[in-house]
Amino acid sequence: MAALPQLLSVQQSEHTASFWRSLFYFNFYRLAVAVSFIFTASFFGQSLFGSLDRSLFWRGSIMYVLFGIFCHFTIYARRPHFALQLSLQVFGDIVFLVILMYASGGITSGLGLPLLASLAAAGLISRGRLTLFYAALASIAVLLQQTLQVVQGHEDSTQYIQSGMLSIGYFATAWLANTLAEHALASERLALQRGIELANLAQVNQLVIQDMQDGVLVVDEKGVIRQHNSQAERLLGALHRDRKEVLLYEYAPALAQQLERWRNRSDAVTEPLEVSRAHLVGVRFVAVGDSYALGTVIFLEDLSRVQAQARQLKLAALGRLTANIAHEIRNPLSSISHATELLQEESEHTETQARLLEIISDNAQRLDRMVQDVLKLNRRDRALRENIKLVNFLRTFIEEFCRNEKIPAHIFKLESNTQTGVFFDRSHLNQVMWNLCRNALRYCQRREGSIRLVTSGAAAKDTVRLDVLDDGTGVPPELRSHLFEPFFTTSASGTGLGLYIAREICDANGATLDYVETTSGGHFTVLCKAKA
Repeated sequence: MAALPQLLSVQQSEHTASFWRSLFYFNFYRLAVAVSFIFTASFFGQSLFGSLDRSLFWRGSIMYVLFGIFCHFTIYARRPHFALQLSLQVFGDIVFLVILMYASGGITSGLGLPLLASLAAAGLISRGRLTLFYAALASIAVLLQQTLQVVQGHEDSTQYIQSGMLSIGYFATAWLANTLAEHALASERLALQRGIELANLAQVNQLVIQDMQDGVLVVDEKGVIRQHNSQAERLLGALHRDRKEVLLYEYAPALAQQLERWRNRSDAVTEPLEVSRAHLVGVRFVAVGDSYALGTVIFLEDLSRVQAQARQLKLAALGRLTANIAHEIRNPLSSISHATELLQEESEHTETQARLLEIISDNAQRLDRMVQDVLKLNRRDRALRENIKLVNFLRTFIEEFCRNEKIPAHIFKLESNTQTGVFFDRSHLNQVMWNLCRNALRYCQRREGSIRLVTSGAAAKDTVRLDVLDDGTGVPPELRSHLFEPFFTTSASGTGLGLYIAREICDANGATLDYVETTSGGHFTVLCKAKA
């Protein structure tokens, strides 16, 4: 709304400029009339003007021209102020035209008629102010001139009727100009108010568009981008601001192709636009008006944000579920596990009974791990981040992991391309690495260097990249989109929460976890914030 006072001041300045411009044209008319008097007196002698006093007519016409030239400079300098200049100029018109009328023989010369145009112009320029006053001055001047003519014996008293009719014409012209000026002023005020409302509405629309979570592009019928918001640039990349016109085909070729298909067939299904690896954007086209001639509005929806919201909803549901039934599950589960252990301690068991007890024990442990994972998931936001020397942390982690999993240390290979630390919760980072390395151990060939941990600097500033690679078969393409979904697993003994919890923990620490598509083996990457 801060732009509205500025708009008002601009419009008021333009309004004042229009006043001065009208006064300039009025003075141009004055000069044209004065010059025409000199031209007429030069070529036609006393047959038209100056019949009573030719010398006075010449001097009056020349002074009238000089008066118009002087007014030109005062208008250009805008000194004195507008109202005073207009009054002085109208007063000058009355004085000079009445003098020329007297020098030309009085009311019969017809030189009183140009005053009608001057009064009308003054009324319109001043928006009706002092118009009747100007008419009164003109009427008094004409009547005084007529009285002087009668006293000097140049005309008889019957000419007062023509002078009176001319004065009535002055007042009628002034009244008409005043009425038209009032209507013009009312129209101008209405236009000014509508301009403010339109500017206000345009500013509100601009704020709404810029604050939208979806990207917006407005494209004309030629494919030129006419308007966009910052969210569109965030999704598709920055526009070339050094160019006056940016074509959609040059800015986003895939989006331009979808727009062309939609224009050819508006009921065609619009596929999500892949703008980067694992980053999809939903596209929706809306025509401006009844046809495409006025352009098209393109709405861009960040599907990753929708997916994040869906994950948050799932997480909230899991949290409520955990709070209600976690203890109810763990209590009978503990009893089942304890009873199974007691039965397994007895020596008199058949092979079938031993196998059944083993199945019960394994599944009870699996259920217990699932409950623990859900409880950890519900506490993921309690991150106590600290500066961690990543290489030292990974060396310690490899030793602990190999000792707990009872595997040789040469299966791991640590490659460090940066000594920068990370800003992460130590226990959370340990849990993320444990999940990723356990998955890698499950599918790798368990040879020397089968699992590689690589640290490096990322493309983004103040970011450290940690890659976990294995030489296994990798993740099948049809399963990659489900990797981070809760309870999705390809292992009979898994809970399906490991990768999901790892990504949520990374998100709580300002990091990201993604799967990198490769031709062979598995490849997960963690982008962490660098040491604070």
